[in-house]
Amino acid sequence: MKKKNHKASVVQTDLIAETIYDPILKETGFYIYQNGKAQHAPSISTADGEVYPLDACSDIVAKNVVLFPSRAAEYGTNKELLEEIQAFIHKRVDISPAFERIATQYVFLSWIYDRLNELPYLRARGDYGSGKSRFLQVIGSICYRPIFTAGATTTSPIFRILDQVHGTLILDEADLNFSDAKNDLVKILNTGYQRGTAVLRSEGNGKGAFNVKSYDVYGPKIVATRHNFDDQALESRFLIEDMGRVKLRADIPIRLDDGFWEEARELRNKLLTWRFRNYRNPLVFEDKPIEGLHPRLQQIIIPLLAVMPDPEIQETLLEHVRRYHKELIADRALSWESEAIIALLRIHEKTEIDGVLVKEIAKEMNLDWESGESVSAKKVGWILRARLHLKADRTSRGFCLSISRNQERIDLWKERLGITDFDIKGEVNDVNIVNVTTDVDKTEMDIRPEDIPF
Repeated sequence: MKKKNHKASVVQTDLIAETIYDPILKETGFYIYQNGKAQHAPSISTADGEVYPLDACSDIVAKNVVLFPSRAAEYGTNKELLEEIQAFIHKRVDISPAFERIATQYVFLSWIYDRLNELPYLRARGDYGSGKSRFLQVIGSICYRPIFTAGATTTSPIFRILDQVHGTLILDEADLNFSDAKNDLVKILNTGYQRGTAVLRSEGNGKGAFNVKSYDVYGPKIVATRHNFDDQALESRFLIEDMGRVKLRADIPIRLDDGFWEEARELRNKLLTWRFRNYRNPLVFEDKPIEGLHPRLQQIIIPLLAVMPDPEIQETLLEHVRRYHKELIADRALSWESEAIIALLRIHEKTEIDGVLVKEIAKEMNLDWESGESVSAKKVGWILRARLHLKADRTSRGFCLSISRNQERIDLWKERLGITDFDIKGEVNDVNIVNVTTDVDKTEMDIRPEDIPF
């Protein structure tokens, strides 16, 4: 007997077919959108033969590993649906207003992600009990074919499900506790933001040999982590919300009841109709610089803006993204890196000398902090070298950082950290500066992270 050809969806020139799942009858089917109308069908005919929806008896469907719509439902206007989705998120997740709007827009993006060539990821970052799991459940439940990976101890099934389902990966990094799993996760995330780039894996064929298998892992992803990834290029792909920074809102429910899942399914039903009606709409990408946004942030929110062509909705989103940008800058301004750059530039502003000793930067930083807090010159040296990638020279008086030699990178950090002239000139502490511009050994600082007492 010939094996049936099962697919999650089929997109052709004149139709779109999407798998639906009826939780009462425990049956799957296709909802087909053609000539402006949506209708149910058990299968569709294609040039490659008859195609059937995903099997209702498979674990990924029957055990809710992947969530599907149950039908196509009406939703009113785009603005009404957007407000309904934002209210759904707000009712159950405590996140900043700016990120709440970003997350709402991301839900829409997920439903037509296959129209885009690249896309950003969402991430909740925080410690245990900060609300990361709720973030994943609520936002993930209304995204396009959410794939919940809770309990996965290896990434092998994740590769396969992504390749088969082409949905939104909902991933708690804490579920993957082994180093090889973490490495595979980074491969999925580094590759999965861009269309057309597959992950290659070597897998046994059962006969003592190995075959190369290609997996398509492109698609939206919502991730929860406690810490940052070591790969800075990967970090730049995320829109991040830090969880647990303030006391939880009193109106946030402690648990999600059955009504939550029913409401989420009904929103997926409405979003299925939204996908049908908006899938073939032209996408306009903003190529001009957006005022008030860092170029990297601008790059990753452009797909979000393209999803909704309504000018009013776009401008509202931009307002929230600009607010999010200010929040990022405010957070960075509290960092060691920001303090080091401000101290360096304050000293330079007062003395106008090119070479500033690392120990004087540490002294300047310590003058700003409350009693009992201090930072060593060794730690400052590590911050300059390992975090800020600024190059200092060894001299007879200690390590010395040349402003002119590092000017381009210093200017870059000023912009990224939101450091203003007021931060530098507003108050320059009285520090005894030694001008060290001679006796330079052109050797970079030899300070290892493990030498720093955090």
